[in-house]
Amino acid sequence: MTRNDKDTITRRTENCHLLRRMKAGLAAVRDTPYKGALLAAYLVGAVLVWLFRGHLFILDTYGMFSPVLLALIDLLVPLYAVAGLLAILVLLGTPWGGKAAREGLQKVGLVNHAGEAPVLIAKRQDTDNHRLMVWEFDPCGIPLGEWEDKQAKIETALNITIAKMTWAEGRKIVRVHAVPAESDFPALLPWKDEYLSPDNFVLVLGESLTEPVTVNLTNIPHILLGGSTGSGKSVLLKLLLMQAYKKRAEVYIADFKGGVDFPKIWRQNCHMCFREDTLLYVLGQLVAVLECRKEQLEETGCKDLDAYNEAMENKLPRIVFACDEVAEMLDRTGADGERKKLLSQIENRLATLARLGRAFGIHLILATQRPDANVIPGQIRSNMDFRVCGRADSILSGIILGNGDADEQIPKDARGRFITGDGTVFQAYLFDEGRL
Repeated sequence: MTRNDKDTITRRTENCHLLRRMKAGLAAVRDTPYKGALLAAYLVGAVLVWLFRGHLFILDTYGMFSPVLLALIDLLVPLYAVAGLLAILVLLGTPWGGKAAREGLQKVGLVNHAGEAPVLIAKRQDTDNHRLMVWEFDPCGIPLGEWEDKQAKIETALNITIAKMTWAEGRKIVRVHAVPAESDFPALLPWKDEYLSPDNFVLVLGESLTEPVTVNLTNIPHILLGGSTGSGKSVLLKLLLMQAYKKRAEVYIADFKGGVDFPKIWRQNCHMCFREDTLLYVLGQLVAVLECRKEQLEETGCKDLDAYNEAMENKLPRIVFACDEVAEMLDRTGADGERKKLLSQIENRLATLARLGRAFGIHLILATQRPDANVIPGQIRSNMDFRVCGRADSILSGIILGNGDADEQIPKDARGRFITGDGTVFQAYLFDEGRL
């Protein structure tokens, strides 16, 4: 592409944007009262100038040239009035910071083959979420995938944190939902009882930039939760278990650290396992419950637990089994033959629950901070459909999410910040254990 070709494309693009800004200006006049008042004041002023043009422009002193000058004024005043009107519409339709935004995107290399950077055509507050600003860009032929690949650079160029990017008006506009970088996530997000979801077994984890983050255990039965020491992983685990308990589930918790992470109130309301032989027995009982429920559903012709509870008076509660440090529990390093056999039995029963628990209302929430893929068997990990990871290195992030997003997107000093398998970053709620 020659320089002349690029210049021609640039001129055409600028003309298109000029017309677009005029249309946006008209829309702004229609939708924004003070902008409409500004335009009305200009029009009134233009009419007054036209009516009193004879007094404003003293022509008698020009003698025989006065009629000619009057004719010129009669021609030029309307032209200037129309030009001024169009200029005001362009001004009202031009978003604040548009030039700086385009220069910033150009600096980080978001340009098309003609060297054009996207043009900011609108900027407004999101009507669904007052925290978010919506930036609308003419992408200038740059596909959305390239925007997503350069998201970190775009955030730096515009000094924002992006929640999501989507197409709008077909593929004519790229819409960026974002918050200013300095108002990213709150450092602390206290839990309130009204956050408890009324929907059947929907658990709330926290808030992303756009909305609350939830998981429906009816559809996604098991959760794999990862994070390094101090990431807030154990707090998030307790948040989920607290909600499961309040939804009348039977909660089982395996804790091999002497119960220090679970105060007395947990032991009073949940089933606790502190030893491996006890855990094996409990898992055996849960597998037996699974088989019993399987027979009950087959006899009644119900496809799952919800259908059974709707049809029968004798309701069956959901069961949630959680382990805070599953990798530590399953680690066979230095284990003798007897212990290896015990761990193998525990793994087999966990795998059975992970594979078959969905229909029968038995759920696993397994948490780990160990970056070791060999510790959590693939037959268990592959059935943990909902993945959440806090602050972590690339190895642990890869084990939990299948990619390095937690290492790249969670700040190293963040506590309670997590990312899901679909790339949603959120701040987890912090709740008071004394209110269990």
